[in-house]
Amino acid sequence: MKQEKHGVLLVNLGTPDAPTPRAVKRYLKEFLSDGRVVDTSPLLWWPILNGIILPLRSPRVAKLYQSVWMDEGSPLLVYSRRQQQALAARMPNTPVELGMSYGSPSLAQAIDSLLAQGVTNLVVLPLY
Repeated sequence: MKQEKHGVLLVNLGTPDAPTPRAVKRYLKEFLSDGRVVDTSPLLWWPILNGIILPLRSPRVAKLYQSVWMDEGSPLLVYSRRQQQALAARMPNTPVELGMSYGSPSLAQAIDSLLAQGVTNLVVLPLY
């Protein structure tokens, strides 16, 4: 009989990879393309998103991210990683991964990592 192996997946909303208009645009596009976030017909929403919102908001939002960005990266990612490391230190025999609903590290990457470590039972902890 195969022994069960537990793992923990910490989940947070997400953040851009960099405080640049390009990275923010990529993040906002992923986030605002989710039908659970914006419940509008794609025929109506896509032109608004791609023609108005992304071109206008990305540079403005990038400036806001620049004002809070840390040497290690996005504050959300930095603090989420610190929580991951602290939990992993308290549970040295249990794999602990971080996944973001939008952006990186993605939920798929985190789950793939846990599966590669032989995890058979997963505890999911939202950080938001």
